[in-house]
Amino acid sequence: MNPTSQELPQIKKMLHEQGYIDDGAIAMSVFLAMKLEKPLLVEGPAGVGKTEIAKVMAQAMGTELIRLQCYEGLDSTHALYEWNYQYQLLYLKMQEHQGKGIQDLEETIFSDKFLLKRPVLNAITHKEKAVLLIDEVDRADEEFESFLLEVLSDWQVTIPEIGTIKATHKPQIILTGNRTRELSEALRRRCLYLWIDYPTFEKELAIVQSKVPEIDQQLGIQICAFMKELREMKLEKTPGISETIDWAKALASMHLTHLDKQIVEDTLGVVLKDWQDMRHTRDSLSELFERTGVSSRLT
Repeated sequence: MNPTSQELPQIKKMLHEQGYIDDGAIAMSVFLAMKLEKPLLVEGPAGVGKTEIAKVMAQAMGTELIRLQCYEGLDSTHALYEWNYQYQLLYLKMQEHQGKGIQDLEETIFSDKFLLKRPVLNAITHKEKAVLLIDEVDRADEEFESFLLEVLSDWQVTIPEIGTIKATHKPQIILTGNRTRELSEALRRRCLYLWIDYPTFEKELAIVQSKVPEIDQQLGIQICAFMKELREMKLEKTPGISETIDWAKALASMHLTHLDKQIVEDTLGVVLKDWQDMRHTRDSLSELFERTGVSSRLT
């Protein structure tokens, strides 16, 4: 899909269906990335919905989403391709008594049917324009970032046994990062940029009501007020929107209409994922309840 101004409302609608209450910047960034065919770098705290943007873009384009999850030590082999060694060995074993020459065997075993395409190679050889999500790119090493720059510049890869493979269709790229390390200026210059922060109280409440429509209105208000105050605390792992939604679903499933101290203490493991954070929060519950402004229901 080559987006025009008529597609912008459709992108906003798709964002809303994914639980985004759009403030304009997200839909516009997705629209411009598709229009200009440029990578979109999305940064922000963990759990604010960065990867969902790639799903929306793939849906808007009516194409496949291909995901590359980055991690420390990721190298080009795992991003591009691997040879199916077991299949190659089995084939050679079966051909032992066929009298084929070494050159013929090499040409056969180093062919496409023995090639395991990893996300980057899969994206550039896809039968149609795909969306390639490079998730948490800041977790990968700087060496991998340099390799990525080369691929994004030329849209081709070289496999020694086969040769150079050029992109069939230039994929649409979404990169996400949590700022665990600073990305290079060279990578940033090649991308459009979008920062997604924790939502305001009003925006988070709208997201909860969209994602958990069965939730009691007062309970939804109290959950979002509690989460807003919780994020003001010094925590090892600050909860994101995904934790808010999980908590809302859990409490709604119990048909609760308001929070109380016992239920908060019993369900903190849905929201917090660090034992020190849980202890600190339990010690601060009375203060948190007071700051939410609904302390009369939180006793």
